[in-house]
Amino acid sequence: MVASQETLDALEDVGLNMYERKIYAALISRGVSTAGELSEMTGVPRSRSYDVLESLAEKGFAILKPSKPMKYVAVPPEDALENVKNVHRQELEEKLEKLDRFKDTKAVDELQTLYDQGVSRVEPAEMSGAVKGRYNVQKHVGNMLRDADNEIKILTTEDGLKDLHEHHAELFEEAQDAGLELRVLAPVTDENREAYEAIADHAEVRHLSEEELEHTPEGRFVIVDDEKMALSLTDDDIHDTQDTVFWSESEHAASNALGPVFDLVWSNSSAP
Repeated sequence: MVASQETLDALEDVGLNMYERKIYAALISRGVSTAGELSEMTGVPRSRSYDVLESLAEKGFAILKPSKPMKYVAVPPEDALENVKNVHRQELEEKLEKLDRFKDTKAVDELQTLYDQGVSRVEPAEMSGAVKGRYNVQKHVGNMLRDADNEIKILTTEDGLKDLHEHHAELFEEAQDAGLELRVLAPVTDENREAYEAIADHAEVRHLSEEELEHTPEGRFVIVDDEKMALSLTDDDIHDTQDTVFWSESEHAASNALGPVFDLVWSNSSAP
């Protein structure tokens, strides 16, 4: 039985190149085989088949069986996938450890000093721009929440509250532990009740009823320390790739423009 093209294409998603996909699929169909046999089955050049099988063994898809000629044993698909996960997990842990070690070096202090000196010469209007793509937006908002020193104000939508819970729950917990004031305005419904209850453990959340929404800007914005802000320029129905926010480190925009809007709505809202 020969693996379908769809299956071969799917193997690319787990990190196998074209030759590796062909050789592994052929090896799976035989259980045990030599490099020469697999080369004939797949059309992969014999000179390359040895390197490919060695690579498959390193990735956990094949096992070398000492013999003359050398034979290779296929690793069952589920076990092979677990091997790949373990390799990626180990690589990720090693990278995270390197990053954590780097954070504690003098190099980071020097880079931060250079950044602070550079930013101090920049006009507020220049420290602003647009971020496009939901993944990038989530990263930017996460960085804002992480850098907060005193206060975080968020006005968001029904789906926005779920997004906050899904992507930034740990940051809310860290902010609470650091003693920050956390306030969130959002419609609380049966659909996002779970997200509300989780966020309410770390922040004060007030409900925007349908009546209040008629007199409230519909959308999302974040204000941090009355110095930084991010305002969504798109609605919740937009495709992830088109999601866009405008951000600024202008104290005027954060404190004098959006700040009063949040405070006014907050004063006229109530707990769910």
